[in-house]
Amino acid sequence: MPSGENVRYTAYENIFYVANIEDSVYQTLNIYVPETLNRGDATPIFLRTYIGGYMATTAKSPSASDATGRALKEGYVVCIPGSRGANSTITRDDKTIYTGIAPNGLLDLKAAIRYLRYNDDVIPGSAERIIIDGTSAGGAMSALVGATGDRPEYDEYLRKMGAAQTSDKVFASVCYCPITDLKHADMEYEWLYGCTNTDVRHLNADQITISNELAAECPGYINSLNLKDDAGNAITADNYKDYLKTFLIASAHKALEEGCEIPDTIGIVRYAEKPNFGGRPAQRGNGDGRGAPSFGPAGMRPRFNNNTDYVTDIDLEKYLSYVASVTPLKTPPAFDQYGVLIDTPTPENNVFGNSNGEPANFTDFSLRHRLHDNSATLDKEMVHRVFIMNPMNFISEKAPSVAPHWFIRHGAKDRDTSFLVPVNLATKLKNSGYDVNFFLPWNRPHSGDYNLDDLFGWIDSITM
Repeated sequence: MPSGENVRYTAYENIFYVANIEDSVYQTLNIYVPETLNRGDATPIFLRTYIGGYMATTAKSPSASDATGRALKEGYVVCIPGSRGANSTITRDDKTIYTGIAPNGLLDLKAAIRYLRYNDDVIPGSAERIIIDGTSAGGAMSALVGATGDRPEYDEYLRKMGAAQTSDKVFASVCYCPITDLKHADMEYEWLYGCTNTDVRHLNADQITISNELAAECPGYINSLNLKDDAGNAITADNYKDYLKTFLIASAHKALEEGCEIPDTIGIVRYAEKPNFGGRPAQRGNGDGRGAPSFGPAGMRPRFNNNTDYVTDIDLEKYLSYVASVTPLKTPPAFDQYGVLIDTPTPENNVFGNSNGEPANFTDFSLRHRLHDNSATLDKEMVHRVFIMNPMNFISEKAPSVAPHWFIRHGAKDRDTSFLVPVNLATKLKNSGYDVNFFLPWNRPHSGDYNLDDLFGWIDSITM
């Protein structure tokens, strides 16, 4: 471990988790049991997926530098499954078959969870306490697993794979920068970052046209989510950016308290003296800096003291320009770009493609632009595949399929998807009554498995 100590464990590797194996390279899992279990038969099982870019991943070994090593140190059982992805292939009848098209990667994770549950009496730890962790596309998969436990939409797929006929629900979902809600991700990206199109992104006329068309579709989607803030007020397209600001303000304030230097040029507004707010005490805010939404971790809410400036507001357009200047933004459409302005497919276009390796559009918007046909729509099969690859479709109050506990992180300068994606996910979960620990860590780019003290402190709090 980084501290110099050794963590001993027993490894059980290359275990097939389905009966009808299509791709033996990827459809295996590894299990690692620490020398001393944290809580005997009640020990959590930490399941880490290494999916990235919706690509395939083999079952890997634990690493001292990420959450798998830390989980073993904490005395948890660790499971690391492989799974198929957009680049996984087999040869059948002298023909290359792409095995990882959606939803196969998700199905593999579900099958691995079913394996753990089916064998709960012989595998150390508790399959009732499975905690899945993933980053980026892996974070999206973690969100999907967390939202879709035991949903009937996946039963026939899993039956054909020869997955164990048992539950695939998990106890908790850890989602770092989840690249999810792909049906709406392009419109959310342009609606948020459209203010940077000329001065920072330097888009050409055709790109600006696409950006504006996508952005125009986003308010309707935001309003359809029926989100509410902690006070029960409706979050709409009209006040959404003020709601987003509360999370960024909380992040900036915590950074200042920890001694970070924040330049005055990136839009953070602060006072050197405690703000009065008209004689009222500082409280949860609506974009004016009066604190953070209550479902962030208590230690990450702004604390007014005598040792720091007070973050009171944020110039959002200036801040977004800063984010866009640190790492160049994606050009529109950010995710379903195939055939719109360029022919190059994204990883998402490939994962929604077919078994012949041909990419496909997964939104009506991009399909219409590629075909130059304003009446074109996705076929029934694609609509279904897109639906079952979006966790937002399965989150509702008291839904038995949804994991009870969620840990969601998205860096405050991560531009790989819009801030709307994780904020919407966290807010919908909170509105539906689930335990949500959400934060936008300051100055953090697209990454995962950081601040492990926070993560494992949270795990302890939900499993003790």
